[in-house]
Amino acid sequence: MPVFDLSNIPLRELNGALHRLPDGVNDTEFEVVNPRGSHAVAVGLDRPVQVTVQGSVGYYCAGMNDGGTVTVKGSAGPGVAENMMSGTVVVEGDASQYAGATGRGGLLVIKGNAASRCGISMKGIDIVVHGNIGHMSAFMGQSGHLVVCGDAGDALGDSLYEAKLFVRGSVKSLGADCIEKEMKPQHLEKLAELLKRAGVADARPEEFKRYGSARKLYNFNIDNADAY
Repeated sequence: MPVFDLSNIPLRELNGALHRLPDGVNDTEFEVVNPRGSHAVAVGLDRPVQVTVQGSVGYYCAGMNDGGTVTVKGSAGPGVAENMMSGTVVVEGDASQYAGATGRGGLLVIKGNAASRCGISMKGIDIVVHGNIGHMSAFMGQSGHLVVCGDAGDALGDSLYEAKLFVRGSVKSLGADCIEKEMKPQHLEKLAELLKRAGVADARPEEFKRYGSARKLYNFNIDNADAY
């Protein structure tokens, strides 16, 4: 397993090595030590490599991930897994704001808490947060799933489209056009799958509530002007 010590080598060398892997290579596991809060660690992965980061990272770790598995054994700064297309990203600590923003696919797991705007403009990504999330999470969420095992802050799901939100704890307030919805058998089945994939062992799907779009803001209506 290649080991990259970011106290001795530049970040560009790490990312370059990840991007230059030849087709058919067998050595696809990498370890990063002494990340020291570096920004843009393991961005733009486009094949099924495994990257383990021993420590905390800064902005945009694993951004644009397309098939890689990135595990951060620490916390992550803003924009972790931003615009992810496929693969898996696991943050074993906390994540700062807009985790998983604009994500189009794949699975993001945050084992601690996530700050504001988690899953903003999500477009197909699945996000599971073991702890709490901050305000304006899933703002303009278009598709995918956001699962929160703890509590949610203000304005959850504001201007939501068709993303599905599941919260086990309390919700401080719902955003414009976001309402609680019935939990149907297919939702319980999907939620059970996501909890299992994310390693959540102490929560049952029946303990969650589902939230989604009331579908009143898809087109402008003068009666809803105050909600825009």
